[in-house]
Amino acid sequence: MFVGKQYDLSATLLAELPDWFATHDEDEDEDEEDLSPFQQQLARDLERDVPHLGELRALAYDLWPPDEGLASAYIGGYVDDEVITSIAEQTLTGREKAGEIVIPMAKWYSQVEREKHLLTSEWMSLARFLVADEFYYGSFVIRHDDLAAGQLDKAFSVTEFSE
Repeated sequence: MFVGKQYDLSATLLAELPDWFATHDEDEDEDEEDLSPFQQQLARDLERDVPHLGELRALAYDLWPPDEGLASAYIGGYVDDEVITSIAEQTLTGREKAGEIVIPMAKWYSQVEREKHLLTSEWMSLARFLVADEFYYGSFVIRHDDLAAGQLDKAFSVTEFSE
């Protein structure tokens, strides 16, 4: 006996690549002068450290073409930008309240960028899902070390509102 409407369930395997790996449409390309000094330095470091990035992108997109379908849940992968920004802001705010650091208001956003860059390698997504007719997303993220230690109670939930 079914309580609600029955839906077919299917799964597709796809690669979700980090933001720095993704290509952008020519219309949406940011000029280098539009990037912060920190973002400009990251771009130069990436060009130096991964000289064949274009070829690597082409190979990745040949193996895992961008998904054009609708998905209501993603399991695993990189933490999306809004979530890692939230974690970075909360981390910096907590450190300021604890008296560990003082960040002048004029430098807040550049400090958030630096913190995001550091935290990106520490956190991963357990699951991300669409809720309530695309009005908001729910995410569960965890630090790599906590996942490896089986400490799922240390997972962090974040809600992102689209309106």
